[in-house]
Amino acid sequence: MQFPKIGNWYRRPNGTLFEVVAVDEDDGTIEIQLYDGTIGEIEVENWSNMLLVEVSAPEDWSGSVDMDPEDYIGSGANDMPNGFHDPLEYLDKL
Repeated sequence: MQFPKIGNWYRRPNGTLFEVVAVDEDDGTIEIQLYDGTIGEIEVENWSNMLLVEVSAPEDWSGSVDMDPEDYIGSGANDMPNGFHDPLEYLDKL
């Protein structure tokens, strides 16, 4: 069995691409992010039965996390939403 590696991309037999973003050994789960940005979870015990192929990251793998200026309200073209430059800054404000 090939154990999932965080940061690696895989393709399902149906062509769906995803990246492994976390492995929780205590819960027995693997957190994945699909190319479109959707987050999902796979049970570790199901991983070896999925017929996955390790692949290179898609050319535009960051497309699902890009922000366009119209996605937020700002007073100028160079304004960035809170937490944009440092994603952890947003968590401190919760």
